[in-house]
Amino acid sequence: MSLLLICFVVFLLAGMPVAFVISLAGMSFFAATPDIPFTITVQRIVTQTQSFAFLAVPFFIFAGNLMNVSGITTRLLSLARLLTRRMYGGTAQISVVLSTLMGGVSGSATADAAMETRILAPEMMRIGYNKGYICAVNCITALITATIPPSLGLIIFGFIGEVSIGRLFAAGIIPGVLMMFFLMATTSITSRLHKFDPPKRELPKLTLKELFVNLKESIWALLFPIILIVGIRLGLFTPSEAGAFAVIYALVIGKFVYKELTWEKFKEALATSFTDNGAIMLIIAFSGPFSYAITYVKLPVVLSSFIFGITTNLQLLTLIILAFLFVAGMFLDSNVNFLLLTPIFLPMVQELGMDPVHFGVLMATIVTLGVMTPPVGSALYTVCGIINCPPEEYTKESLPFLFAVCLELGILVFLPQVVLFIPNMIFGVVR
Repeated sequence: MSLLLICFVVFLLAGMPVAFVISLAGMSFFAATPDIPFTITVQRIVTQTQSFAFLAVPFFIFAGNLMNVSGITTRLLSLARLLTRRMYGGTAQISVVLSTLMGGVSGSATADAAMETRILAPEMMRIGYNKGYICAVNCITALITATIPPSLGLIIFGFIGEVSIGRLFAAGIIPGVLMMFFLMATTSITSRLHKFDPPKRELPKLTLKELFVNLKESIWALLFPIILIVGIRLGLFTPSEAGAFAVIYALVIGKFVYKELTWEKFKEALATSFTDNGAIMLIIAFSGPFSYAITYVKLPVVLSSFIFGITTNLQLLTLIILAFLFVAGMFLDSNVNFLLLTPIFLPMVQELGMDPVHFGVLMATIVTLGVMTPPVGSALYTVCGIINCPPEEYTKESLPFLFAVCLELGILVFLPQVVLFIPNMIFGVVR
């Protein structure tokens, strides 16, 4: 086990891509363990990708990219602008609302953060927001997409932990909306303190007619997550088939409803999807030997005994695990954390009676938060790179938003019914 962890840390500190870090660390363990045939490494790499359920990931990535080039994002942005135009920090508030609306489209926090920064940053800089605040609000509000279906994190968690993806999708709705309110309140308070973007009282108040017109334009995007959950609940399709349906849905809406999906835009979405899927599937495949090695040395059992030695109180245990996941997320890709840590921590909380769906939503949120924190957060460096913002400025301005996220997670830990209300209502209570 020592060799496994030493190789992992050394390769990671050397700046090697994460997929190769976990694969070489796993292979090093096999090479140094004569009791295990080295050929198992190849078998584990292949086996890791052989799951019909996991087809949902590439399908949903492709569907999200199609929706981004087919006019759906533009209409959701228009709706977000309408809803926030008389708020304090109104332009920053657009980012919060848009992330909530985009959760049912992109499914990726990094993609959402990058898209919103490109759209909103020029206007925010023009009216006086500083770069650190712009990056912080656009990056951390994208965390909402971690739970609003179809979240890629929830799909991976459900696949690894053998948890109902339909229940996970339903469970993410209330936490996502609750996070929207927490982050909107934080945006309002911080905007007032910075004196950013005071409300434009000269603008007319929102009317029902305006709201109805914008909802009519955006309805196809807003209905998407609902259609997915209802379709899975009624047995119309499995989660993997839901991904295929999402692609067809995006094609039909983009081409025949909004009439903005051209052949060039289709090729652009296809190329982006190949890149995104390649990176994710490489990590998934190469995690096979590493996961096998972790199981072989009984690391889950050792870690479980250690944590249970600290406490057997479910809420305190959950907070300790979330703290560990937060630190792990600062150094590792979120997909890697799902693949490696779900088999370790999920059995622990289940042993104490925690619903796996409840834990899945908490884990999806805290692990995704890791891509927004230093030192190696991918979303952090993506948004900072777009407007050339120093990461230290981002980190300073992000602290109030991180506090709001932690506060919301604390509520979800101690009030599980907030998470489980919708899945229990739709799918029934699991005994």
